Amino acid sequence: MDDWFPSALKLTTRAIEVGGIAIIVLGLLGSSVAVLWQVLHGRSGSEAFNLYRSNVGRAILLGLEFLVAADIINTVAIEPTLQSLLILGGIVLIRTFLSFSLEVEIEGRWPWDRHKGDGDSVSRRTA
Repeated sequence: MDDWFPSALKLTTRAIEVGGIAIIVLGLLGSSVAVLWQVLHGRSGSEAFNLYRSNVGRAILLGLEFLVAADIINTVAIEPTLQSLLILGGIVLIRTFLSFSLEVEIEGRWPWDRHKGDGDSVSRRTA
């Protein structure tokens, strides 16, 4: 490959990592401002707190997606060693666990239970 290509890939992964960190930080700041605004305008503390947790969880999930994307690019294109592949596998497992945990916190149910409690929606779709 050309000499500039590895440098461009490293710069790209760094930019994606910075983007992921920025999403998390800005999500935290934006959620904090939003919850203060809602409390000052009469929303109950528990409702505002639940919305805050939901928004923070979404920001973390989106930021983690960017960070994992940077790790994938780094592992596949820049440093394709067995050690970096194992590290990436560990990161993906941790991110998957965090995603499920945050999904439960945000939605109040497991992702595969999304349609439970909707009544008899399965039989209505087949009828």
